[in-house]
Amino acid sequence: MKKILFVTSEAYPLIKTGGLADVSGSLPIALRALGHDVRILMPGYEPAIAAGEFQTVKVLHKDKGIAILEGLLPGSEVPVWLLTHDDYFARPGNPYLATDGQPWEDNPERFALLCHVAAEIAMDRLGLGWRPQVAHGNDWQSGLVPVLLGDEPGRPATVFTIHNLAYQGVFPYATFQKLRLPQRFWSAHALEFYGQMSFIKGGLAFADRISTVSPTYAQEIQGGEFGCGLEGLLSHRRERLSGIINGIDAEAWNPATDPFLPTHFDVAGLSKRAENKAALQQSFGLPPDPDIAVLAWVGRLVQQKGIDLVIDLLPKLAGLPLQLVVVGSGEDRYQRLLQRWAKLYPDKISVKLGYDESSAHLLEAGTDLFLMPSRFEPCGLNQMYSQRYGAVPVVRRVGGLADTVVDADPAHLAAGTATGIVFDEPTPAALLLAIQRGLALFQDKAAWRRVQAAGMNKEFSWEASAQRYLELYELALQDRTQAGSLLGTA
Repeated sequence: MKKILFVTSEAYPLIKTGGLADVSGSLPIALRALGHDVRILMPGYEPAIAAGEFQTVKVLHKDKGIAILEGLLPGSEVPVWLLTHDDYFARPGNPYLATDGQPWEDNPERFALLCHVAAEIAMDRLGLGWRPQVAHGNDWQSGLVPVLLGDEPGRPATVFTIHNLAYQGVFPYATFQKLRLPQRFWSAHALEFYGQMSFIKGGLAFADRISTVSPTYAQEIQGGEFGCGLEGLLSHRRERLSGIINGIDAEAWNPATDPFLPTHFDVAGLSKRAENKAALQQSFGLPPDPDIAVLAWVGRLVQQKGIDLVIDLLPKLAGLPLQLVVVGSGEDRYQRLLQRWAKLYPDKISVKLGYDESSAHLLEAGTDLFLMPSRFEPCGLNQMYSQRYGAVPVVRRVGGLADTVVDADPAHLAAGTATGIVFDEPTPAALLLAIQRGLALFQDKAAWRRVQAAGMNKEFSWEASAQRYLELYELALQDRTQAGSLLGTA
């Protein structure tokens, strides 16, 4: 049995802004199911405290409200420690952004505190009576954990997972000084990044092992297009870098039992799926029509996700036999354009700004084609949800999309392994051709059903991914006695 401290800035269902929360709420459960002692440490945001049952187990600074609360991740037996701080975490709303949409100015102090407390727990200096063998950090908010543990005698092995390299936690040198970190960390071999401080670089430089959330993304980030300025470091540490595809919560995302669906179905009863399509069309104010293809988009309305490609195609899509449903939020210019087109074509285009779980589940269960034309996608989850729910994903061949969707080309169709439509170039023309391929496949009902069935039969559970993480932990433990940072290898 391994003891694992899992450090994260969010975990579903306590609080969620993106895929990191899904991973943080699922991987620890899968690891525990395999017999390991994994405990989550995350900030004690107000919504997170309200979402569970927690009690104070350690007061660190009474006047500032710094304490550790203990409870269980709702719906599981995984212990959770919430780090509270009256000034840093007792805020409503988004964990990272103020009401004006800009990052909280004290984000570096907030997450540096999380990392310091993680290091103290990892060395069992807080009197909690538990010491992990592995400390596993996730994304820039926990990037200082491997740094702070680097020189500790008898430290745990450290693993650092990149969920999205585009978010790096980069701050001015003045922030480095304010955080009172040892001056030796201000180095091109440590936290210094083009004259600024980078939290994520700390994790990449000091962790015993680095992982990211798909094998293809692990390769992509070693090059200039996807490396975000860190490709040199990642290439240097390529022997310590691996890609492990995310799993999905197979209980929460199960069309046979999903409480958000009006009609349950499975691969043997795929015809029942039509009732969800009708409910989707009705819910979004579109004319019910089983014979017209419904296309869906769920996610952030940002360029990374390729929403601009979809918007550029709206004049052409409006002339095709299809309906389009968009659910998400993001840049104001994209929101306004989508709303404008929805008003122009109310029978063909429906837009819902914001996000809620019920709509997301109904979309997966009722749409025919699910659009994910991402410019980059470390892993992606919706393409896996889509396949499990009998929707056919239309994806760009990048990151985790390339690893999880099999293109419906003639060879894969003949072999019965095709599960979606895959295209290469991030252009409106390439996306349009992919959509047209999807529409043609939709008209061939026999082939369409085979593609749906192949997707629904794929295995995307967390158990296989958890096994890979256990292998990674074992490698990190073997590496622990060696230099785990550039300070030791330069």
